[in-house]
This record gives sequence, C-alpha cells and structure tokens, in this order.
Amino acid sequence: MIPKQIKEVLRRAVDNPKTSPPIHLWGPPGVGKSAIIKQVAEEKEIGFVDLRLALLDPTDLRGIPTVSGDKAKWLPPTTLPTEGKGILFLDELTSAPPLTQASAYQLTLDRAIGEYNLPDGWYIIAAGNRIEDRAVVYRMSTALANRFVHLDFQVNLDNWIEWALLNQIDSNIIAFIHWRGGDLLFAFKPDSNEKAFATPRTWEYASKVLKLCSKGSLAETLEGTVGKGATAEFMSFLKVQTELPDINTIFKGDNFVPKRIDLKYALISALATKATGKQFERLLKYSEHLPEEFAVLLVSMLTSKDEQSLATAPSLDKWARSHADVLIPRRRV
Repeated sequence: MIPKQIKEVLRRAVDNPKTSPPIHLWGPPGVGKSAIIKQVAEEKEIGFVDLRLALLDPTDLRGIPTVSGDKAKWLPPTTLPTEGKGILFLDELTSAPPLTQASAYQLTLDRAIGEYNLPDGWYIIAAGNRIEDRAVVYRMSTALANRFVHLDFQVNLDNWIEWALLNQIDSNIIAFIHWRGGDLLFAFKPDSNEKAFATPRTWEYASKVLKLCSKGSLAETLEGTVGKGATAEFMSFLKVQTELPDINTIFKGDNFVPKRIDLKYALISALATKATGKQFERLLKYSEHLPEEFAVLLVSMLTSKDEQSLATAPSLDKWARSHADVLIPRRRV
C-alpha cells in the first residue's frame, strides 16, 4: 500500500482503538514507516509512545513484582500509558529476539499484560523490516503474526513530493527526484555492500546536508548520505541551476520557459517550493505559457503545498476549464 492509503487506514483504526485489530507495517529501511505513524498521532493530537522491544528483556514488559500484603503484585513499566488516547507504537518489533517478541503476545491480542490493561483510547501499531532486507531481524512467530493485520509499505513518488513540499525539502532535490521519475527516490539493494543508499529518509538528510556543507565538501558528504551513484547524478543536475533565471523575475511577470526538460523540472520545483499563497495566482497565469504536462505538474505541486490558497485563486476556474481532464481541488466557499 502507498503511504496515503496506509495513513487513511491508520487514521480510521485510531478512531476505534478498542475494536480495531492491531496493524503491523512491513517495509525496507528508510521508507518512512515510523514517520507516518507519528504523523497520524500528531494530526489527531493524541499521545504517542514509542516502545522498542529490541531494547527490552522478555520480562521487562510485564514489570517487576512487589509485595502487597501477603501477595505479590506486578508493577508495569512507566512507559506504558495509563490514561487518555494515543498510539502505542512497537517499533522495530522484528528486531527483538523471539522471547522478547513473545512478551507482546498478550498485549497485542488482549490489550493487557499481567495486571496491566491498555486504556480504551490507545491503539497498538507495530513496524519492522523484512528478513530479506538484511537488517537485524528475527523471524516473527506465527503466533505473533496472527495477532496483526499486515500491511506492506510501498514508496510512492507523488506521495513523497507532497510530503517534501510541506516539509521544506530542498527544491533541487524535489526537482531531481521528479525528473528521474522516482527511480532514485528509493534505490535500496539488499545484496549491495555500499553503506549509504538513496531512500526517502536519506534524501531528507541530503536536504539538510545541502545547507550545512560548502561546495568543496558537498559531493563527498552526499556520497555518504545517498550513495555514489545518486550523488553523481544529482551533482550533475545541480549544474543546471546556473542556467536558470532569477525566479523572482517570474513572480514579477516574466514568462520565461526554458527549452530543456531538466531545466523545466528544476524551475517548476523551485517556483512551487518558494511560492507563498499570495503568489499562486501569478503562477496559475504563468502556467498558461508552459507545455500542458508541466502546467499540470506545477498546479499539482501547488495543490500539495497549500490546497486552500490555490482554491481561492481567481484564475483557478479558468485553469480548470482549460484542463478539464485533470482533477484539481474544488473552490471552497
């Protein structure tokens, strides 16, 4: 399932935590499994507890015994929630040894462990890598697997671009990934011995590296972030920036359109990334001078960035009539 589909399923499950079966997300490292779960908690404005069973001994989850009168009573760890609403996230579950995984049997099935009961408002979600990913992974027992609904996380270019625009990822990275059709968004090869490789996570790191490094150290640092192959292509792509106009001239009314395809991608990504809501109207008019493919791309990126501002732009209806076969946001009243 692509991230948007997974997010929708999780949002619905969180709304009915007591009756919804727990979900386990499967996928290779760096695709955003953990991030999307935390995003759901933040958007729902509910609690979030990240519990790493790989760091626990089999008995840690139940707690420690204490004497209460003439009986023993188990005190659960303080990390387990006792009130309110939220997500109890069992991250890297498959990295926990079998006996530690077994300690989660009762928690995932009965929402309890020993004398502890998970509050009704809390929902259990787990995530982990697959054995074929060559991560530190133990095979999940059939007994534990049967307690989850299993979803496979699939990287999706459009979903990533939407996320990247909202999270200030460098416009050059967005343009490059889109220009390459997404094949370098995720370039993980389990049988490779290269330490660094391109994933959504490492491209986010690369965006930060661009702000931190000087030109002299940029290439080597990026190689240690997204790998040699992706870095070589990206560095070549960066050279097109010297051939682009000052985008402020376009915001001011210039309708320059570069001839080369890579330059078009770079320019449109830069415009969409830097535009404020008040400038969306100007970009709608500028899109009339672009080939249809790039006009649609520009408006799609503006939609992902700020749908509300785009929906109130005066030229939106005209643009919609000119591109009637393209799905765009409806004007909001």
